[in-house]
Amino acid sequence: MSQPKIAVVTGAGTGVGRAAALALLGGGWTVVLTGRRKEPLEESIAMAGDAAARALAVPTDVADPASVDALFATVKSNYGRLDLLFNNAGQNVPGMPFEDLTYADWTRVVAVNLTGCFLCAQAAFRIMKDQSPQGGRIINNGSISAHTPRPDSAPYTATKHSITGLTKSLMLDGRKYDICAGQIDIGNAATPMTARMSKGVKQADGTTAVEPTMDVNHVGQAILHMANLPLESNIFTLTIKATKMPFEGRG
Repeated sequence: MSQPKIAVVTGAGTGVGRAAALALLGGGWTVVLTGRRKEPLEESIAMAGDAAARALAVPTDVADPASVDALFATVKSNYGRLDLLFNNAGQNVPGMPFEDLTYADWTRVVAVNLTGCFLCAQAAFRIMKDQSPQGGRIINNGSISAHTPRPDSAPYTATKHSITGLTKSLMLDGRKYDICAGQIDIGNAATPMTARMSKGVKQADGTTAVEPTMDVNHVGQAILHMANLPLESNIFTLTIKATKMPFEGRG
C-alpha cells in the first residue's frame, strides 16, 4: 500500500483555494484545509463527498506566526509528513489612487499576501527537509498581477511580484533537500473575488470594461497536475487565464 500524500491548502474556504482542495481530494490526496474561518472550510470539505474522510479543517491566520506554527505542528502530529503546500491565502483592498493609499491598507495586504506566504513556506520547508523520504513541493499563488498590474493596485501587485522572488529563492534553497517550488499565475478565474469582472473593471486607459472569466475548477485541475509530478520534475511557472481577458499585448 502506497504512502498517502499529504497537502496543506491555505485560503481553502472559497474560490481558488476551495477548487484546489477539492481537486486534490478528488485525486486521492489527504488535504489539510486552512483559512481564518472554520465554517467555509467545513463547507469545502462537505463538497468533497466520500473524499471528505481525507480532509481536515484547521482554522489559521497565516499572518500570525504562532497560528502558522500551530497549523504545521498539527500537520506533523496527525500525519508525520507533508508533501505539498499550496500557498493561496490572499487579500486585497479596494482600488484607489496610489497617493490615497493608507499605511494600514498597505501593511494588511503585505501581511497576508507576502509575510503569510513566507511563514507557511518556511514551516513547510522545515518539515520537508527533516522528513524521510526527504522533500516535497511548494506551490505559490502568484497572479497575472505578478506580470502586469491593474490600475490602482500597488499593494496587491507589489506582493505578487514579491511572490515570484520568494518562489525562486525557495527553488534554489530547496534544491539540496529535494524541495521543489513553483508558481501558478491565475487570471480571471470565476470566484467571489472576481465577481466584479461581470460588472466592469478599470482598464489601463481609464475606461471600464467587462472582462471574460473562466471556471475556477480548471485552476484546481492545473494545481493537481503540478502536485502530481514526481520531485525530479517541476513546473516552475504556470499561467492559466480566461482566454480572452486583457493581458497579451495592449489589452
